Amino acid sequence: MNKTKQIVQKSLDALMTDNTFIPELTGTTREQAFTSLASILSTPNHVHKSFLRIPLENGQVVRIPAYRVQHNNALGPYKGGIRFHETVNEDEVINLASLMTLKNALHDVPFGGGKGGLVINPRTLSEKELHLICKKYVRYFADSLGPDKDIPAPDVGSGEREMDWMMAEYKSIRPGTPYRGSFTGKSVINGGSLGRREATGKGVYFTFRYLFHDFPQSQKNLLTTTDSIFANAVTKFENKPMKLAVQGFGNVGSVAALEAYECSYLQNKVVAVSDRNVTLFNEDGLNIPALVKFTKGNKGDLPVSDEELTIAGVKADILDREAILYLDVDGLILAALEDQIRTDNMEQIKAPIIVEGANAPITSDADDFLSKKGVLIIPDILANAGGVIVSYLEWLQGRETQFYSEEQVFSQLFKKMTGTLDSILPAFFGDTFTLRQNCYIHSVMRLSTVLYRQGKLY
Repeated sequence: MNKTKQIVQKSLDALMTDNTFIPELTGTTREQAFTSLASILSTPNHVHKSFLRIPLENGQVVRIPAYRVQHNNALGPYKGGIRFHETVNEDEVINLASLMTLKNALHDVPFGGGKGGLVINPRTLSEKELHLICKKYVRYFADSLGPDKDIPAPDVGSGEREMDWMMAEYKSIRPGTPYRGSFTGKSVINGGSLGRREATGKGVYFTFRYLFHDFPQSQKNLLTTTDSIFANAVTKFENKPMKLAVQGFGNVGSVAALEAYECSYLQNKVVAVSDRNVTLFNEDGLNIPALVKFTKGNKGDLPVSDEELTIAGVKADILDREAILYLDVDGLILAALEDQIRTDNMEQIKAPIIVEGANAPITSDADDFLSKKGVLIIPDILANAGGVIVSYLEWLQGRETQFYSEEQVFSQLFKKMTGTLDSILPAFFGDTFTLRQNCYIHSVMRLSTVLYRQGKLY
């Protein structure tokens, strides 16, 4: 049983004994309804799979596995990114699609959950080959996609360029029908939203900042009455300098690191960052703007040698790429891939606060171990929703054919995330559940209520 499925079942078990939740359901009828909920929420509605036939420029023809999973659409059209990575597999895409369903429910975004994937390494393919792959993906799954059906977005390995290509192909095979909302995460000139690229990273850091600065003082007063992980973390680090490390320096990690570097509300400094090649460490803090500038001219990669560090104008020690996980820092932002902290390395983790900028970067066993150890984990479902929130704003702008300024976009993003945090955190005070479990309970409660009202439990 995957991690998402496990925690959904735990949420249902908690709600089963809460007589204030759908009180109309009692006795055997309640048991039957909850059995239905477990079945519905633990399985996708559709799993679309194909092998794309792609002629390469070297004359070879390859078959590329491609997936589109549609988990649940009780709250609205399916929504989720398309991952370009050589490790993509069906189980992973199903799990990520279910996470999207719960994430949208948590943040009250009127979308369901979906996810896509292509088993490729985009770095090894030419622009022409990637363009053809994007077109073929849309052709194969065209009947399942659309502004009111299923709306893909970028994910690991893909970006606005790929979404532009896919939207153009959708438009060509669906002439005369609305197309701007068929894909989000597009370039601004093609109907994308200002701020979309930075949205996830900004949301990740905002969630962290909120706990230690923005959280209402009236609520903080309650912390004196509890000995929760959250209370211990806030009282220990509030208004004190914090050392941060950021794993992953792509669209999410680099933006989160830059937000931390520029933040005037907290006394934090980013002492380490990493990517697929290297960890860079400086006890006194790294020059994040210089690193961002360097990566833009280096195919997204951080400096890997003293010579490149000199070119970048950055002082740092060069460590192994995995080293960032084990540094003695106050906060660790995980913005790379899933399963970074596992049973084989969880005991080496020193950071007392972990923020999940990536999807599922901590395995279930490691999550249980770290939580029992007293580590405050800000889960992916709560922290990395900035992308889908701004995707929703992009979808709205496409339908209304009017566009928001970047300031308006970020204002609405932070307002949405603040609302979620305000609704979740009070329930976390002194609770026996972790913050992750509280988020899932909130999501499952909303989804279950909607499914019940729609008559889908019998």
